[in-house]
Amino acid sequence: MRPSIAVEESVIQLGSNLRSARLRRRLPQSVVADRAGISLNTLSKIENGDFGVSIGNIASVLNALGLSPLLSGLAAAQEDSAGLMLEERNLPQRVRSKKKSAGL
Repeated sequence: MRPSIAVEESVIQLGSNLRSARLRRRLPQSVVADRAGISLNTLSKIENGDFGVSIGNIASVLNALGLSPLLSGLAAAQEDSAGLMLEERNLPQRVRSKKKSAGL
């Protein structure tokens, strides 16, 4: 299944941002890939916005570039205004329907 256009654009932008961060540091792909513990091919896929790359590999690249603090702030409670608003209203997470008993 193909992701939404917004998600696709975000992943491509993330890859572009990582490439820019690497170039600002004047690091070749081989050095970043080695520091991240991934192959050169995987780093290239990340920088090109490939969806088949695991989030763990992306996190390793962020760490190799010194950007891992940004990763830990993703989806943080203080940044989740919609979630905090729902929590404030004390809305249930999920409403379950009653199980149907087997008719005998």
